Amino acid sequence: MSLVVALRQIRHTFLREISNRKQKTTQPYTFCVQTVNNIWTTMSEKKESDKNYNEKKQDETTTSSNSDDSDNNEEDKSTMDVIRRFFSQTLNLGSSTSPDDEVAVDKVMPELTFEGLIRHWREHGFKNIVTMVGAGISTSAGIPDFRSPGTGLYNNLKKYKLPDPTAIFDVDYFQKNPTPFFALAKELYPGSFEPTPAHYFVRLLHDKGLLQRHYTQNIDTLDRLAGLPDDKIIEAHGSFYTNHCLKCKRAYDMAWMKEQIFSDKLPRCECKGLVKPDIVFFGENLPSSFYTSPDEDFKDCDLLIIMGTSLEVMPFASLIQRAGPRCVRLLINRDAVGRSSFAPWMDPAEKRSLLYGKAKNVRDVAYLGDCDAGVLALAEALGWDKELQQLIDAGQQLPDDEEEEEKEKEAASPMSSKQ
Repeated sequence: MSLVVALRQIRHTFLREISNRKQKTTQPYTFCVQTVNNIWTTMSEKKESDKNYNEKKQDETTTSSNSDDSDNNEEDKSTMDVIRRFFSQTLNLGSSTSPDDEVAVDKVMPELTFEGLIRHWREHGFKNIVTMVGAGISTSAGIPDFRSPGTGLYNNLKKYKLPDPTAIFDVDYFQKNPTPFFALAKELYPGSFEPTPAHYFVRLLHDKGLLQRHYTQNIDTLDRLAGLPDDKIIEAHGSFYTNHCLKCKRAYDMAWMKEQIFSDKLPRCECKGLVKPDIVFFGENLPSSFYTSPDEDFKDCDLLIIMGTSLEVMPFASLIQRAGPRCVRLLINRDAVGRSSFAPWMDPAEKRSLLYGKAKNVRDVAYLGDCDAGVLALAEALGWDKELQQLIDAGQQLPDDEEEEEKEKEAASPMSSKQ
């Protein structure tokens, strides 16, 4: 019967968390609710069946109460292990192993501080670096993040009269009323903002042959504008870089979409279908590269740099788990994130959390502050400050108006069809 009790707790935890957050992710919470409810129904039916069976067997039970208590404890332990494995495999939640199964790992570096990481970098170096970033690296460019109280994007959408702030990125709402999204897109469209020092630091890692891959939640394409090549970028939530007709799937390029948006037109395909930027809306799948690339990218990764992300949106946040046990994980962020906060009893070994500042930490380091300040401090300590500044200065030297207009004319025609 302990399994039913445990599932009741899981069910209540899910429902409470969903109600409290009132936000969507790229993996709909409805799947979680349906899954838990299905298990609940199945186990409730099993409970009734077991009740009838146990009544028949009651007279035959001769085991002592002490033995019963011991059996119940073992059953509880086994039950929780089954539940953890289920949610690890099915919902990407929790740990698939118990704390007793953990293998002890020595500290990767003697001192797990920002200064200690710099000393380790100078003495031993890192050869295969993966970066994962969120909206926090673009705020200094003037682009708001999503969730900051008062200044976040979701807090400033009242003028669009949405049923819910997240509706502006909901694919069903978009097809019914695309106007609010394209009005917002005009404000946020790439070309109105310049890359930040954090973007150029990632570019510098690439120039030095150290960058394995750059994973980004951002749709602003500032990584590309900073000079990062296409094959190094995984845009987990898509971007404005490409666009497709929702009806016939014809592809349109960025220049065509920009002309439509800044002319205050609803982008329409020749087939009269609505053309949507390839941004991942709620209810849509992430690009296949997000799922196929990590196995190779993290195989030899020795440093994971995490910048400007809340680490709340799945499955992007799960990338921190892909780093091997000897891979250093550096967080550069304004807030302390990556802590185990959702159903912590589902992850007793804290395998899915960043452990900076904790006794069991063996490889995590945190720089809590502005992302630009963090990368500038890194560059200076590593002797890269002049190279980084040169990239920043070169990026600010925009082409003259005639060259820019010519480039836009060349790219103004739709891209070839993709069925």
